[in-house]
Amino acid sequence: MVIVFVLVAVLVLAVVVTANWYVWRRLFRDTTRGPGLTRRAGAVLIAGGWALAIGALVAERSGAPFWLQQVLAWPGFLWLALSIYLLLAVVAGEVIRPLLHRFLEHRARRTNGAPRPGPAPTTGEPAATSRPGAAAATVPGSPVGRTPATDPQRNGSGTAAPTATRPADNTGTTPAPATASQSGGAGGATAAAATAAAPQPASDAPQAPAAPPQPDHGAGALTAAPSAPQANGGGVTHAPAPASQPAPSRSTTGSATAPGPQADPAPGAPEGSPRSAAGPTGPSRRLFVSRVVAGAAAAAAVGTVGYGTYGVLRGPKVKRVTVPLAKLPRAAHGYRIAVVSDVHLGPVLGRGFAQKVVDTINSTQPDLIAVVGDLVDGSVKDLGPAAAPLAQLRARHGSYFVTGNHEYFSGAGQWVEEVRRLGLNPLENARREMPYFDLAGVNDVAGEDEGQGPDFAKALGDRDTARACVLLAHQPVQIHDAVEHGVDLQLSGHTHGGQLWPGNLIAAGANPTVAGLDRYGDTQLYVSRGAGAWGPPTRVGAPSDITLIELASKQA
Repeated sequence: MVIVFVLVAVLVLAVVVTANWYVWRRLFRDTTRGPGLTRRAGAVLIAGGWALAIGALVAERSGAPFWLQQVLAWPGFLWLALSIYLLLAVVAGEVIRPLLHRFLEHRARRTNGAPRPGPAPTTGEPAATSRPGAAAATVPGSPVGRTPATDPQRNGSGTAAPTATRPADNTGTTPAPATASQSGGAGGATAAAATAAAPQPASDAPQAPAAPPQPDHGAGALTAAPSAPQANGGGVTHAPAPASQPAPSRSTTGSATAPGPQADPAPGAPEGSPRSAAGPTGPSRRLFVSRVVAGAAAAAAVGTVGYGTYGVLRGPKVKRVTVPLAKLPRAAHGYRIAVVSDVHLGPVLGRGFAQKVVDTINSTQPDLIAVVGDLVDGSVKDLGPAAAPLAQLRARHGSYFVTGNHEYFSGAGQWVEEVRRLGLNPLENARREMPYFDLAGVNDVAGEDEGQGPDFAKALGDRDTARACVLLAHQPVQIHDAVEHGVDLQLSGHTHGGQLWPGNLIAAGANPTVAGLDRYGDTQLYVSRGAGAWGPPTRVGAPSDITLIELASKQA
């Protein structure tokens, strides 16, 4: 048995450590560029939070000085709640992460993939002319459809020789060829500037100005003048270049580089910087997505815990439920029972909270008050002053109390005497005959370890079964014994309604009913979500309440 316990403990520890490493990775490692203060601070925050949480639990159970319990309880218990919702939020972020990646990539492609003005295609189709009627002459021996501007001829040194042409005029007259000199050798080739005499059009249109000669950039560099002929074998041809064609860039090696579309500038680059067609780099985009998802997860977790804590501290709300009982006489129709459970006075919820609970109960003007266990988390010595407002409870037929499992952690015998001193009536496996029904109460099952467990036979064995019976029992699991003893209505607490979602799923696996009214055979069970909170003073998906049960007679 000890081995099984150790294995379970090791497994739980491994799960907790892995979950916290995962949270640290997503919130701190993936959102930073490298090791540094942020990652170390995140590790300290997570490890310190769990140290405080464990310290708070140990201090409460071991009976540490009450001031120490108060110091550890607030940050430690709140970290428990926050860690739960940080983990859930980060896991939910795994769904958002790829969607955000795709959205950013799509936007980058849409932005950077837009067409921009550029040169005509260099292969596979003829170059466009800038003037109507201009004809492109091809170089002999070159591929069909490729112009000299895009398929330069090679000279003796193997470097490309760009051609400069003069477009034809509107009369369609072809310019006469001009003379050109070409030299080759190890140093490269230079095309001499030449002029061509062309007939003037009838309209005497002005001629385009001749382009100035390009300076020589070094060995193997090329210069070209307008209307310079190309030498290809033994023939010379002219090819007018498009007016819109930009001049190719030149390097010091003499090679010509074809112009291409300008790329988008990098994010944050000054205006006029080259544009990057690929957009943000992969790591930058991943870092941005990680920061967005981590920030949203942290905000969601903090907001959830903050709102849930506010809901507890402001005090429980009144919930009204009508319960019909077949054996209830007509005179008892509308009888009101205020049900309060799981107040959990302790190092976090103190006297001020107890006063809010008492004021809320008294505002309902009940006929009877039922306190169904887990009133405190601590000793009478530490929490006696916090429980003092219970003496102000007012009901026509009195206030009644049964123990919960937490009373047995805090000295049940002392608390039974304390609540009696405060004016409440403890029902320890006992029954009272009220004017219209029997009211019974049994101890909690946790009392079995102290020989003070529930005794249904003692509480219900010799009663008049013709009368309706209402039973106070802290845990819903006691409903099965209630059914066997012919109880009409059992009032319970214990579950907190799950307190912290998705804790209701866990509570549902251990209790027949988590919250609300349910029926088991001829017996009805009502489970209150409770007025306070245990551990974290926080509720999510299970708001605290004080229930006002209104009994209804079927004879009315």
